[in-house]
Amino acid sequence: MNTMFGRAAAGAANAAETLPRKDLRLRDIHDILSLVSNDTFNEPKLELDRIYTRGGDTGKTSLVGGQRVAKNSLRIDCYGTVDELNSFVGMARLSAAADERTRDLESILFRVQHELFNLGSILATKPEDVHPKQPRVTDAEIAQLEKEIDRFNAAMPSLTSFVLPGGTRLNTELHVCRTICRRAERIAVGLGHEEEVPAEAIKYLNRLSDALFVWSRWACRATGAEETLWQPNQAASAR
Repeated sequence: MNTMFGRAAAGAANAAETLPRKDLRLRDIHDILSLVSNDTFNEPKLELDRIYTRGGDTGKTSLVGGQRVAKNSLRIDCYGTVDELNSFVGMARLSAAADERTRDLESILFRVQHELFNLGSILATKPEDVHPKQPRVTDAEIAQLEKEIDRFNAAMPSLTSFVLPGGTRLNTELHVCRTICRRAERIAVGLGHEEEVPAEAIKYLNRLSDALFVWSRWACRATGAEETLWQPNQAASAR
């Protein structure tokens, strides 16, 4: 994450009064997400003047509160996996936008990308350092996903078998997103056994993975493609 986002420039420090004055060295984009001016969540105030800082060359990085932790710690693994998921959701969003039959999904995936960044913000923060207006996922985002699951699923036939990725490119990309989302959820649950993790974070990942599954099925139906159904006897041992 450090190499991707780099160190925040002095422009972000102008809003630092909103943070506990522990360690205002802003080394990661998530450090800035708690600097706010919006009625709902803080809007980031940043000016990146450098991409590499050498601060992570020893295998450590900074959390939002300034704590230095190993890059392979569960918390870093957790929000790093959410970042990975966001990248693949972006890929799926472009595929959805490329076909007029699936463009209804493009705006939803775009919103999900912002929600995932909000989620990364809260996961990159120790509970004691969370700012009241720091971006996060809430019950509202979970409820919206549930509405969309119900709406898209209502147009789908009942499942008579498990499905395999591969019906269309978008279908496959959404399945990749689903599996990464499940991995992020597993890591978040593991982190929750060691440190406090907001319940909404785990709920959101759980619900998002369900939504990605439904959207993957819908991507086939919207384009008239056949879903790839699991057939146990296609295995080599059954032939």
